[in-house]
Amino acid sequence: MNISHTTHTPDLPRRRVLQHAAFLLGGTAALPGWALSELDATQGLRAALERGAGSAVSLLGRDGGYLNNPLVRIALPEWLQQGAKLLRTFGQGAKIDALETAMNRAAEQAVPAAKPLLVNAVKSMSVQDAAQILRGGETSVTDFFADKTRTPMGEKFLPIVTTATEKVALAQKYNAIASKAKALGLVNDQQASIQQYVTAKALDGLYLMIGEEEKKIRQDPIGTGSKILQSVFGALKG
Repeated sequence: MNISHTTHTPDLPRRRVLQHAAFLLGGTAALPGWALSELDATQGLRAALERGAGSAVSLLGRDGGYLNNPLVRIALPEWLQQGAKLLRTFGQGAKIDALETAMNRAAEQAVPAAKPLLVNAVKSMSVQDAAQILRGGETSVTDFFADKTRTPMGEKFLPIVTTATEKVALAQKYNAIASKAKALGLVNDQQASIQQYVTAKALDGLYLMIGEEEKKIRQDPIGTGSKILQSVFGALKG
């Protein structure tokens, strides 16, 4: 009597992704028949990057995107906050509010300019970049974007922020006071100009929100509705 034994076969797509990840991370090369293709894995990572970046830009690049979001709302620099409190006691609260609103509106207007740079960064992602992202933690995608785009993005944001903040008279007074404070060593270069300060904070907020989107994808790749994201990140979660 012949007794047939059924051998349990692991989920192949999951195993292929895991072996490919191990290969990228410096492990033993996977067998050709088992490894998810490098193209598929890279496409999955690119999809995650583009999806996270696009969502973050959409969330922030609209009215209230910064102003109404406590995670990224741009407040006055710490060195000026005490003085702002004093001004409020003298009935100048409306002017302070107008300045903070203008700062956040400027960031909201600047953010859409980020999308082409983020997309270009995705397209230029190398195998080494992919390996670093797989090796990294929950914000490795965010770190990738910050490394590739922060400087050119700041250059794109600055003129937009400048145009928006110039409409507020208190912004000019800020710069005058900050310039004197800088000469006394009380503020750094970034805080000495409201335009530079808002630009830096706008970038910080954008990368923070990209990080939040990245965490969602890593935690629930199935919920993205993308098969390639499910394949890559779903396997890595397993």
